[in-house]
Amino acid sequence: MKIKNILTVLLFLATLSFYAQGDKIDEKREKVKAFKVSFLTTELELTSTEAEKFWPIYNAYDDKQFELRHDKMKTYLRKLDDDNLSSLSEKEASVLLSQIESTDKELYLLREKYSSNLKKVLSAKKILKLKKSEDDFNRKLLKQYRDKAGKN
Repeated sequence: MKIKNILTVLLFLATLSFYAQGDKIDEKREKVKAFKVSFLTTELELTSTEAEKFWPIYNAYDDKQFELRHDKMKTYLRKLDDDNLSSLSEKEASVLLSQIESTDKELYLLREKYSSNLKKVLSAKKILKLKKSEDDFNRKLLKQYRDKAGKN
């Protein structure tokens, strides 16, 4: 498994822990989002014209991706709990697997549309810089999470 995939899974799991904490979900998500906006703004060095076009595309993508991962995947993860998994019939497992694959496909198509929209606004070089900056942000967020968890 590539490091990038591992980081994505770890970030996803770290994000899920935020959701498990009840009413503070929106507050924490907004903090992370603000931190991310600040980080990306600094890293990308967007012109005002680029920023004006970039942020609506980015925010729409980010919100939809969050919705897919949070709402649907949370449901799947509940069903994949050890107790639930062992009691699933083969037909129920097949349906669940199909739903997960469908969500994966939705995420892929969303990413494809996002990439296409970005190409209309940013140069290829800045899009690559964005990808690198997002990875850097995820590593930084994961490090903060680990540091915080280590102190508790």
